[in-house]
Amino acid sequence: MRPNPALLALVLVAGSVAAAQPASMPALKAAVKASTRSPANIARDRYRHPVETLSFFGVKPTDTVVEIWPSGGWYTEILGPYLAAHGTLYAAGPDDKGLAAVKGKQSASPAAYRSVRFATFPAGPGATAVPAGTADVVLTFRNVHNWRFGATDQTQTAFDQMFAMLKRGGTLGVVEHHLPEASGTIEEARSGYMKRSSVIAYATKAGFRLAGESPINANSRDTHDYPKGVWTLPPGFADGDHDQARYAAIGESDRMTLKFVKPK
Repeated sequence: MRPNPALLALVLVAGSVAAAQPASMPALKAAVKASTRSPANIARDRYRHPVETLSFFGVKPTDTVVEIWPSGGWYTEILGPYLAAHGTLYAAGPDDKGLAAVKGKQSASPAAYRSVRFATFPAGPGATAVPAGTADVVLTFRNVHNWRFGATDQTQTAFDQMFAMLKRGGTLGVVEHHLPEASGTIEEARSGYMKRSSVIAYATKAGFRLAGESPINANSRDTHDYPKGVWTLPPGFADGDHDQARYAAIGESDRMTLKFVKPK
């Protein structure tokens, strides 16, 4: 039997639409409600909006995803279960110490974290790096200031390596503490905040194109001018009991949510 051209065209269109679909909302919502998540982390959902954020970045349960510097694994607790059945999650940290929390979660809940692999980032010569051109999505949450603030500025190296690990057409999702452009005397990076223009400049130099941005994680109550930087706000409360009620009322920091694409 010869194929029906009209039917074949319909199948091809349906396939292209399916390929362009955003995150699977039922699967994502189920991952956010996973029993393996810690209560302390769940309490932060109202500030970090994981369903909306991961949907905006278009993370699908079949993707190969790299989470850069997962630290305590706040987002890993969601990404692990979300990608467990059909995807791959690379936890990429600076060293074994930086990945210890995620490795502990994987040991405690092997099924939820069975898709997790580990890599070094930034990766020097001989390190176990995320293979070039293999990732559908790279995610980094509140890390850019860390690359700027230290003995050496690793920011451009970080963006260059994230660009290299992505497939053509792949997405880089960045959530970072937002410092307004007219910030006066507030020092970028050392305050824990970064200017939008600075983040975009690093990404653009690496080869990325800004594809979108969202106010999902913005916080208009954040004045950005605290004695101990962004860490003064919850959950850190770096200034101890001093004015803690005021900082708690402000909530977590004002954050920019930027989506970049590696051009095809």
